[in-house]
Amino acid sequence: MKVDLLYGKSVLTVSCPAKVEVTVVRKPLMPALDNPGIAVSNALAQSIGCDSLQHLAADSRSACILICDVTRPVPNHLFLRPLIETLIGAGISSESITVLVATGLHRPNEGDELASVIGDDWVLNNVRVVNHNALDDEEHTDLGFTSRTTPVGLDRRFIEADLGIVTGLVEPHFMAGYSGGRKVVVPGIAHVDTIRTLHSARFMEDPATVQCNLKGNPLHEEQLEIIEMLQRYKGRNLFALNTVINDARQLSFVNFGEIVASHLEAVAFADQYCTVSTPKRFNTVVTSAAGFPLDQTYYQTVKGMVNPMGILAKRANLIIASECAEGLGSPAYRASQERLLLEGPDAFRARILSKSLADIDEWETEMQLKSQRRANIKLYTTGLTADERALTGVEMIESVDAAIEESVRATGDPAVAIIPEGPYVVPQFQPQF
Repeated sequence: MKVDLLYGKSVLTVSCPAKVEVTVVRKPLMPALDNPGIAVSNALAQSIGCDSLQHLAADSRSACILICDVTRPVPNHLFLRPLIETLIGAGISSESITVLVATGLHRPNEGDELASVIGDDWVLNNVRVVNHNALDDEEHTDLGFTSRTTPVGLDRRFIEADLGIVTGLVEPHFMAGYSGGRKVVVPGIAHVDTIRTLHSARFMEDPATVQCNLKGNPLHEEQLEIIEMLQRYKGRNLFALNTVINDARQLSFVNFGEIVASHLEAVAFADQYCTVSTPKRFNTVVTSAAGFPLDQTYYQTVKGMVNPMGILAKRANLIIASECAEGLGSPAYRASQERLLLEGPDAFRARILSKSLADIDEWETEMQLKSQRRANIKLYTTGLTADERALTGVEMIESVDAAIEESVRATGDPAVAIIPEGPYVVPQFQPQF
């Protein structure tokens, strides 16, 4: 049996011998919208929990639109221009409209990469497009502290605009439950200290801080509280344009409205497709890091290690394929991986549990350890140097096919689960009685 895993900008074909009992874990078929352009126009006119965008813009003199960075395959080319044209048509001048790339602590998107993220030269030629910089104190406004004592600093360009609009992709997220909506604001345009606090072990180690879960998720709750703080500070509500795409990256859902209500509606749609039940746990699971753009660094690859945890048998073998064409990740993440190898898993975890501020990017190392406590991780990649491979802290393999055969032989269990879309699908164990 042959199965294609998303890998880079193409696929990696996995071949399983006849003796292997393969379960392919896929989303139910998510239909694409027949006419994305009309769907976007209708969403802007038929908003959720607020007036239409045209009416909202008529009461505003400036607008700031948040977009996700290069790590998310958001279909910006479908909605940015009609959104901006609606603002201009309602009386906001193009000089008073800013598109702000919500990079969080990721690197800025510039040049050809930025053009690819925007997907429409008209946008680049007509409005200002800038990157968030979490490390620049002067670019942030201090809003105080949450009830959990998280310091709240947010990009002043978004705060100072009359009309604040968040755009993004709603998909499973291994910490926040689902991406999009409030998450584009926090951590998207948050100050470094806000981000480091929200990614500290007191949030990350909470059992409710998992994919596809919003109920009792302390990270989600903190994000909602920060949205409320921001709205009180501005004296105006925030709004969101939410999208969901299928496995062919086609638009399947779009809405616009009040930031929380519209996001929850998008989550309800996505949840029908993203969570997939299996009647057993597996000793061998094969997955991907979802291909480009997510699998361009090892840092992002960790997401593909966490989402299958629900169907992993204890000490299972988790085989993951990720191109990692851009290498390991940031210098801060490299330093975190070096500390892991120096200290060992137990000492590393004990140290981060004692801190209120996480070191930048060490939360990804922490999430890797979560999956390693459950399974043996085996990585296939063509993009890491020998030095970088050593810093992953996982076993490197040269062939996914050979790794499957070896796992089946070692465990004595021919059952293998394969997840072609990686972290975009969340398998859940649901026994049948």
